[in-house]
Amino acid sequence: MEERSSQQVLNPERLKALEMWLQETDVKLTQVNGQRKYGGPPDDWLGAPPGPGCEVFISQIPRDVFEDQLIPLFRAVGPLWEFRLMMNFSGQNRGFAYAKYDSPASAAAAIRSLHGRALESGARLGVRRSTEKRQLCLGELPTSTRREQLLQVLLDFSEGVEGVSLRAGPGEQGMSAVVVYASHHAASMAKKVLIEAFKKRFGLAITLRWQSSSRPKHEEPPRPSKTPPSSPPKPPRCSLLDSPRPPLRLAQRQLPAFSQAVRAPSPMVHAAPESPRGATMVPPVDAAALLQGVCEVYGQGKPLYDLQYRHMGPDGFLCFSYRVYVPGLATPFSGMVQTLPGPTPGAIQEEARRATAQQVLSALYRA
Repeated sequence: MEERSSQQVLNPERLKALEMWLQETDVKLTQVNGQRKYGGPPDDWLGAPPGPGCEVFISQIPRDVFEDQLIPLFRAVGPLWEFRLMMNFSGQNRGFAYAKYDSPASAAAAIRSLHGRALESGARLGVRRSTEKRQLCLGELPTSTRREQLLQVLLDFSEGVEGVSLRAGPGEQGMSAVVVYASHHAASMAKKVLIEAFKKRFGLAITLRWQSSSRPKHEEPPRPSKTPPSSPPKPPRCSLLDSPRPPLRLAQRQLPAFSQAVRAPSPMVHAAPESPRGATMVPPVDAAALLQGVCEVYGQGKPLYDLQYRHMGPDGFLCFSYRVYVPGLATPFSGMVQTLPGPTPGAIQEEARRATAQQVLSALYRA
């Protein structure tokens, strides 16, 4: 642990240089879901958003190089609509970024001018055209999935959804869906959260991969999941129209089923999305408050949480182990949860607590 902490120590001189640059230039950076964003568009932007072919992917960025060095370098090539630097929870960058220009010509100029460009540290940047994939394939959905209901769920879980098409999976693999997003950025953000969102909200273990923009082949089976062979078999999938059965321990109190929850934002989404086409949005249910209320109603006492941070996964999720003690029950609940980085340690802890409560509630319903 000491070795890992020493590797994540930030360079105070570089941080000070970044702060001074932000003050001098009045550039505004926004931290969103594991990345720091400039523009999208910037305040002085005139005209429509850029179309396809305007984004470049930047790699081999030293971990202590920040926007004060990168944005002026890439803005010198052409008008910069957006710059996104991927960040670790520690405050270091993750070694890559995306820059979106006003036109494909500016993006091509950036590749010609800046690929292999040496920085002060001697490191050379890699710059190439971004793939800008905008379609995701969701697999192993329940066979009774309806397009309208799935669309509402995706609008609650992610932003920028433009359309959904369903197709039958091979054999007994259930349904699959191709989801089209407004941008590669929106699709990337959705790819980070959808698997956990479906698992936490509905208990569904879906698969998720990038979908080729070409016409999908119905005979092509979905990629197998990365579940080890020794893993226990998956529970049977529930119908979108089925309500979860009432728990034996906690009588008839029920959680929302898939079809009943399509208008409620996911508990793991930090900001509630706008209501699609004027629909009335139901406020999200706090799983921790629900668990406490249910336990108190049935005389079990207030749940006690023991959360321990373990590590950050390669996808940017923070992993926590937990033990939850309910005074009226003999055996504590234990397991692992994942959350996205938040603005403060307190917010991250609270998000992990809500995710833990959701798993405990699910365990009670399976009892």
